[in-house]
Amino acid sequence: MPRSSGAKLWSTLNKAATRNARRMQRAVNKTLTKPMTEAIVRNAVKQSAAVTAATQRALTGVVSPVKAPESRGSGRWEEGAWGAGPLAPRRYHIFVPAGATASHRAPMLVLLHGCGQDAASFAAVTRAAAVARESGWVVLLPEQSSQANAQRCWNWFRPTAQGAAEAGLLMALIDQAIRRHPVAVDRVSVLGLSAGGAMALMMGLRYPERFAAVGSHSGAVPWSATNAAQATRAMRGQRGPDAQAMHAMRLGLAGRRPPPLLLLHGDSDGLVDFSNATATAAMWMHLQPEGAHPLTGVPARRIQRGMRRAVDVFDWTASKWPYLRLVRIEGLGHAWSGGAGGHAFSDPAGPDGLKMALRFFLAAGG
Repeated sequence: MPRSSGAKLWSTLNKAATRNARRMQRAVNKTLTKPMTEAIVRNAVKQSAAVTAATQRALTGVVSPVKAPESRGSGRWEEGAWGAGPLAPRRYHIFVPAGATASHRAPMLVLLHGCGQDAASFAAVTRAAAVARESGWVVLLPEQSSQANAQRCWNWFRPTAQGAAEAGLLMALIDQAIRRHPVAVDRVSVLGLSAGGAMALMMGLRYPERFAAVGSHSGAVPWSATNAAQATRAMRGQRGPDAQAMHAMRLGLAGRRPPPLLLLHGDSDGLVDFSNATATAAMWMHLQPEGAHPLTGVPARRIQRGMRRAVDVFDWTASKWPYLRLVRIEGLGHAWSGGAGGHAFSDPAGPDGLKMALRFFLAAGG
């Protein structure tokens, strides 16, 4: 039976509608669906890359990683690696101010970062370039490797083996920096935070003739531990320096005083108790050579500038020159005093730790 005109019309309209629907779907695919799908894929790739990058950063042992420091004013940043053997290589960053030349050699500060940091993050926390540019110091920032310590801690609690090797590597890097840059060889000081502070003190006692001054910010007493368990107790203030190590250090000093010492420590530090600072000061006093003129205590001073945290400053002098300074920072936890905001182990409310250190090092002959 032949189709009616109505049936033919319906069939024609259906075919036309189907063709139009296909054309519309192709247009939708071209103008909307495909771009959206591609955007979703790109976003997923970016998210995956971000997750991967975050995972990679976490595996580096750095809590708040930053890019390598860049020169934004006068002076220049350089970076490199040094060392040989099973603990090498170690990377470093060094800032050289514009005024440092072969005919005008600058003092150098070696800055040792703490656990969970690297050279770049520590440079950002301390504002190393800005302070060094203003003061005219060369600043050397060695970097602990995650292979030597998963948390990037300097191994101050392994003083007889790995700690000694790391101290030797650091000394070799310092010698390299002196050879390559306009550094005054007799004006080198070392300062560190936390594990870096304990290592800085070890450096000062292992190589007393090489440093004009040393300093520790929130660091433990050196030679108070030989393993991680003992280190935890030492950080809580439950262990002091080993008696045999003290005797060996006295022999190693060979009648010299240890280098002038700066101790910066918060009285609210829950990780490394403030008693570590007082115990380190007592250690330095105990290591004074027999027959030397006794240290002279200076009345304590309380200082507060603006809304910054207040500090109590305790000074001892040797022959009228500043020799030992203990700075107790009120309300400061385990963080760099006056550090840049937005970083781990940094307290912007404190007075500037790096500026305090440079003032003491200059006054003490650094």
